[in-house]
Amino acid sequence: MANNTSAWGDFSSDLVGGTAAMLLALPSAVAFGLIIYAPLGKEFSSMAAIGGIIGTITLGLITPLLGSTKGLVSAPCAPAAAVLSLFVAELVKSGMVPVQLVPVYITLVSLAAGLLQIVIAAIGGGDFIKYIPYPVVTGYLSAVSVLILSRQVPKVLGFPRGVKLWQALISPTDWKWESMLVGGITILTMVYAPKIRKKTPPIIFALLAGLASYFLISIFEPGLQTLTDNPLLIGKIAASTSDIVSNIGGRWLALGDVKFNGDLLEMLVVPIVSLSVLLCINTLNACVVLDTLSYTRHDSKKEIQVQGIGNAIAAMLGGIPGAGLLNASIMSQTRLRDKAVRRMPALVVGITGLAILLFFARLVAWIPIPALAGILIMVSLRMIDRKNFALLKNRATWLDFAVIIIVVLSAVWFSLLVAACVGTGMAIFLFFREQMRAPVIRRLALGSEVFSKKRRLAYELAVLRQDGDRSLIVELQGQLFFGTADQLISTVLPYLDKCNYVTLDMRKLQSVDLTAVNMLKQINGRLNEKGGYLILSAVPMSLPTGKNIKDYLNGLGLIENDSLIFADSLNSALEWVEDDVLACAGAIRYDDRSTLLLKQMELFEGFPDAVLDELEKCATAKTFAAGATIFNIGTESDELYLVRKGTVKLMIPLKNGTAHHLLTVGKGSIFGEMAFIDHIRRSADAVAVEESHIYSLSRKAFD
Repeated sequence: MANNTSAWGDFSSDLVGGTAAMLLALPSAVAFGLIIYAPLGKEFSSMAAIGGIIGTITLGLITPLLGSTKGLVSAPCAPAAAVLSLFVAELVKSGMVPVQLVPVYITLVSLAAGLLQIVIAAIGGGDFIKYIPYPVVTGYLSAVSVLILSRQVPKVLGFPRGVKLWQALISPTDWKWESMLVGGITILTMVYAPKIRKKTPPIIFALLAGLASYFLISIFEPGLQTLTDNPLLIGKIAASTSDIVSNIGGRWLALGDVKFNGDLLEMLVVPIVSLSVLLCINTLNACVVLDTLSYTRHDSKKEIQVQGIGNAIAAMLGGIPGAGLLNASIMSQTRLRDKAVRRMPALVVGITGLAILLFFARLVAWIPIPALAGILIMVSLRMIDRKNFALLKNRATWLDFAVIIIVVLSAVWFSLLVAACVGTGMAIFLFFREQMRAPVIRRLALGSEVFSKKRRLAYELAVLRQDGDRSLIVELQGQLFFGTADQLISTVLPYLDKCNYVTLDMRKLQSVDLTAVNMLKQINGRLNEKGGYLILSAVPMSLPTGKNIKDYLNGLGLIENDSLIFADSLNSALEWVEDDVLACAGAIRYDDRSTLLLKQMELFEGFPDAVLDELEKCATAKTFAAGATIFNIGTESDELYLVRKGTVKLMIPLKNGTAHHLLTVGKGSIFGEMAFIDHIRRSADAVAVEESHIYSLSRKAFD
């Protein structure tokens, strides 16, 4: 019994929530249809209203069943209305298409936008769309709002279609008080309804108030009580099943009369792209909010794909495309406080919309146009984010505000199509602005300040400190491209007169472009003229993007030669430079071919021969092949090692199977002194880089 009660409670809640969402979405969908078809004339009002209803039904039935976001209600939306209405207006103005064929082109654009959404989902475009800069998105939505306002205000003032806002405002003698009163009451109800009853959508109160005010006025103006030639009403709607079927069939039969040329195709491309992207953005924004309410995470790829399928099917049935609606989605959920977001209310939206189409569509004919215009004015005003004006308070965000204004003005002065192009360009500009602001140079140092991990003898260090200013070390980071290449060349140029070695550490670079490569060639050419060297260290072989920067550099002519050297790591580059500096200074003390005795090592300079002879008897001469391990980390030992010939590296093994290079020990140097002095375990691995001859001196033998 308890389970039945719970099930009935869930069902009734879903029914109430879904019906409320439908009452919020359906009148707007009808209004959006009227906006789109308005340039075609009053005779297309029936097709417009039915298109809005069919769009609501199709999206309401398909997206809840196939989508990944619980509670998401999808229906025709303002961005779709703005894009398509502008497309229709420009199509009619161009005269390239007969008026009776324009609905077919609306269907084709809507269908193509839905299919493009499916393609966007397939290539992972949902993740990319989420990163469109906020100023561009809000600028575009604000532009849509301004365009809706400019077209709905004349309707509230009682002007017929085609009258521009400025024309309406300068002709107060032509204003119709009946229309203004209905529209004004609707707007005031939208404003104050939430203060009276928060749980009921204000759009429902507003629509009822508009209807009531209209019929009250009709008592004193009997001419308003008829549908025929009444400019204040939607008008007669052909809503029977046969009418709807013939409307859909006629639209597809008219495809044979559709013709395309270059100008027409160009006119189609931008609305298709901008419509699909805007619908994706609308949907993803709603999904993000619903995720926080339901403690889930939506699948952006699947959601955009399902929305595309819904829009494509809606278009084929003559419906208006749409997207996920946040307000309607929240309205459909009656248990948000319990975090019990359910999928069924969104399905109820489509079912109740279908019931209205089949049984009550003729009543839609009596909806006053000023009431719908008033609702759309409030919807568009709420789409404008007033928080954007706070960007003016901070000088760092002035440019972001300027982007918003530029996109809005582009839409108002030119068209939404131009605004879409401007918005895309501004998005690219914002990206480059941030990238160019980011420093590409992480650290700058001279060879007298930074040394390799190779242990040098005292006299070698003295030479390196003296001549180290001939070497410049630059650690790079981020993007080295045309926007940041100037940072590097401006920094390096002042040093080229006195430096023979320029080492560029590329370990933290994420990308390099052609401009940067040409800049590297310039640096290399300057160094080559004076017998210097450009050393590129830790050049990325594999980035997350899959790009191999070393192959890219080689392909553009930066190939290792007498003046250009590639090093595996910054330390390897520093070692090479130090060795060359020492060789040029004649500071190479030991011949690589000889094997040292104790008395020949710098450590024992000044020791009496008798002491060294005795000490050499305590030492054990050992030879290690290249790659051989001399000792391992953690080993107990008390031996001191003295390198007679060869090179040894001290490494700390890491958990991922790699090792951290701690120190390089060359000919004439020692290692292992801590264990020799304090009898502690080895703190690193010692590995012979090449065949190495070593004296091993134990503490026990020494004592």
